[in-house]
Amino acid sequence: MGIFQLRQVEKNEGNTIIFPKIDLDVYKEEMIAIQCNNEVGKRLINMIIGRSPISSGEVFLEGLSLNHHFKSLSNRVGVFLLNEGMYERLTSEEYLKFLKKLYDVGVEINSLLRDVGLAEKRKAKISKLSYSEKKRLQLARVIIHQPDLLVMEEPDQNIDIESKIIMQRVLEEFKGHGKAILILTNNFESAISMTNMVYRLNEEGLKKIDVVDEGESSEAEEENMPKEQMKEESTTHIPIQFEKIPAKVDDKIILFDPTEITYVESNEGVSHLHVNGETFPCSITLNNLFERLQPFGFFRCHRSYIVNLQKVREVITWTRNSYSLVLEDSKKSSIPLSKGNLSELKSVLKI
Repeated sequence: MGIFQLRQVEKNEGNTIIFPKIDLDVYKEEMIAIQCNNEVGKRLINMIIGRSPISSGEVFLEGLSLNHHFKSLSNRVGVFLLNEGMYERLTSEEYLKFLKKLYDVGVEINSLLRDVGLAEKRKAKISKLSYSEKKRLQLARVIIHQPDLLVMEEPDQNIDIESKIIMQRVLEEFKGHGKAILILTNNFESAISMTNMVYRLNEEGLKKIDVVDEGESSEAEEENMPKEQMKEESTTHIPIQFEKIPAKVDDKIILFDPTEITYVESNEGVSHLHVNGETFPCSITLNNLFERLQPFGFFRCHRSYIVNLQKVREVITWTRNSYSLVLEDSKKSSIPLSKGNLSELKSVLKI
């Protein structure tokens, strides 16, 4: 059994489904990020800590109902919120000493301040700290009592690079002590930079995203390679056939299902995948991408664009020689359709 479980948890408002029934297990020494919009993230956190009712389902902390008994279990959970007030008239040291006494723990305050990079600011009032320094102090606050589970809302939003590095190091050490971390963030890049265990939550449900470190990408390629090709690889080089499309963010490789991709755009010779309102660079050429994506219902609508026909909502005629496709995405994106491809599109769509 994991430390934390979501079991058939659902959130509705009237006739609107915020998200359908979802299940999730978070185990010891795991850090999981859920990418979702800000409002969904806030609602899920409030459901976990009992501030907001769950439409159906249950939240458990090692078998105990967390959302119904959060007050009695709160000492086992650390909650890091995006907007949180602190006693700004106190110094960093005074603030942590107050929390130490409140939680009745034996933590060494100076050591904790060093861990979050605030040793030199221990005598500075919180009101004088920068935003990034306050977020590091907030991190110290939520781990001071060594909770079993840490729930974090947008932990690295708008903080500086130094603070991101410190936060990542502290969280890695924290989970290494048998703890679990659940991160809710709107920023996909933040999610994959903090952990390889990433899920996306929206009105369609909770879906795991395939993310690997760049050094592990060869193993991921091998897993997607047909058995016949693996046998022949030792004697000849055959192009690898992927069922998923790779994109790169920093030193991480993300593997997207073709059906997740709304459209592909080539800009200055670089292909860009458009997925759920975000853009990811891909090293594969547009021509090769079309060969891979065509069996999944993609259409070459323009020399610089490939579109997922399942995402097309309208075909708009601007002039006799100018056409656009309006897509069913959050931005209602409009991409060009070449005149020469119009008749082929009509044939594909049987119109």
